[in-house]
Formats: sequence, C-alpha cells, structure tokens
Amino acid sequence: MSPEKRLPAPPGPVAVVGDGGWGTALALVLHGKGVEVRLWSREPDYAAEMARTARNPRYLPGAILPRGLLVTGDAAEAFAGVSLAVSAVPTQHLRAAWKGIAGALPAGVPICSVTKGIENRTLERPTEILAEVAGRRRLAVLSGPSHAEEVARGLPAAVVVASRSPDLALRVQDLFATGRFRVYRVSDVVGVEFAGAAKNVVALAAGILDGLGFGDNAKAALVTRGSVEIARLGMRLGARRATFHGLAGMGDLMVTCASRHGRNRAVGERIGRGESLEAILAGMEMVAEGVATTRSLVPLARRLGVEMPIAAEVHRVLFEGKDPLRALTDLMLRAPKRE
Repeated sequence: MSPEKRLPAPPGPVAVVGDGGWGTALALVLHGKGVEVRLWSREPDYAAEMARTARNPRYLPGAILPRGLLVTGDAAEAFAGVSLAVSAVPTQHLRAAWKGIAGALPAGVPICSVTKGIENRTLERPTEILAEVAGRRRLAVLSGPSHAEEVARGLPAAVVVASRSPDLALRVQDLFATGRFRVYRVSDVVGVEFAGAAKNVVALAAGILDGLGFGDNAKAALVTRGSVEIARLGMRLGARRATFHGLAGMGDLMVTCASRHGRNRAVGERIGRGESLEAILAGMEMVAEGVATTRSLVPLARRLGVEMPIAAEVHRVLFEGKDPLRALTDLMLRAPKRE
C-alpha cells in the first residue's frame, strides 16, 4: 500500500487556550516539536506567575515550562499570527471564555477542541458551543486515553483527532504526532467528543465501587456495561458504533476508570467512602468534568428516550442524596435481560 500524502503542520504559531493540566501538557508536546506555542490563561496574574517561575503548580505540579513557551493573559498576544487554536477550557466555562476572546482570533483560523464534557443548560458538546461563539471556522476534536501528568513527562500515549474537514484532521495529526504521542484520525466528531464526555460519568461510578471496596469483578462489569450505555446514546446522536470500541471510547474509558491520575474516579472513590460531594469539590483546584456532565447526560438520555441505568444511579447519588451502596444494589437487582 502506498503511503498517504502528508500535509505539513500549520506553518505559524499555535495558541493553547486554557492553562489547565491538559492544555499545559499539550503545549509542552508542541513546544518539544519546535512549534511556537502561546499558552493563554484567563487570569493575567497567574499567567505572569507561570511566566516568572516556569511552573504551573495549580494545575500541573512538577512540570517545567521551557524557555520560549509564551504564557500570557492577553488574548491578542496569544492569537497574533497563529495558524491554529487549541481550546482546553473546561466545558462549563467554555462559552463565557470564548465569548470574551473570540474577536481576537484572526478570521479563518481553525480550532481544535480538547475539552471533554456536555454543557448543563444547553446539553451541547464543546464543538457545538464553539460553532456558536467563535465564528465561522473549521473545527476538530482531539481525545483519547491521555492523562496530562503522563503526557507532560513524555510517557507514551495514543489519541485520535476527528474533524469533518479531512484536511484539518490531517494537519492536527501531523502537528501533534511524536515518537511518544501517536495520533490517529477519524471523521466521527460526535462519537469522539461524546465518548470523551460520557466516560467521566462511568468513571465516577467506578470510583464509588473502589470506595466501597467491591473489587475487580464488579469494576469489570461496570466498565463493560457503561460502555454499552455510552454507545447506545452516542449512536442515537449520530455517532458510529466503531468509535466506541476505539481510543476515544473504550481506551479512554479504561484509563479513566482505573488510573490513579483520574480525577473523576478519585471523586467517586471519596463518595464511596462516605464524603459529601460538596466537601470534595470545595477542596479541589482542578475540575472533575464528570460531575457537571452527569447533570447533562441524564436529561439528554431522557430527552432521546435512551436507557442509561448506571448514569441515572450516579445522578441519584451525586445530586439526590441516594446512598451509594443502595444505588449499586438497585443496579444489581434490575430485572434479568439478554446481554
């Protein structure tokens, strides 16, 4: 088979919008390839601190920001002459953040979203939000099993980029690909983006199991049935089944439900041990996207008439005061059915 025609990476600088752990880790990947990177923070004072100390202690402790990686709170400075913007703002803050800075992004510059979630009020995915607030642009989404803590250290990972523009998907693939960061590409934007959001809800459930001390058998069952729920609703939204068996689906679900780095799994574990959600969130700097996504996923499934029993029980535990052990028991005692 002849090799595919490769397009060059974007010729100009790249802006990473959002100074969280994932945005910072991707900025490090790009800088390591020799790309000129601007990392934008919505807090100018914190941006100045990061620039001065070459650290991001709030969101990615331990990582060193190399010389030449510009950190700024000025959107005009971040966007000047860029050929691509990478959007790494948490979903529930995405609309407000981009409303404030979209005017500074030159016309025609595409955006690659790396955010995983579903907006509470509108039940929209990040690329749908960007399409509304960032002007008429080509959009892509990058997702997969890739904890920021490991990517920032140069540990191997593989992800997938999806776009309705084959040219943009190829550009993003070439831009990010390294010997330690492999990038595949597909055209299923809905599937890749929805899988990345919904898996965080299952990760909360997996953490609750860990907190209750229920072992590997229970978690294997939960992850497997959770993947079925995710695919069921995703396909109703127009996604392809195969996406949920790939990196954005099963790959991301596995790592999120098992890893010590997973914030959603960790939140679930603390809930399983008896802590309140309010107390857990009050002590967190970083965002556990699955909490807000649970608020969106359950009404979205209800609107489309899709059964999601695991997500529904997570919602009851998080927001309706249901005892975690009772929720698990109710899942186990559901009427027998064919797999």
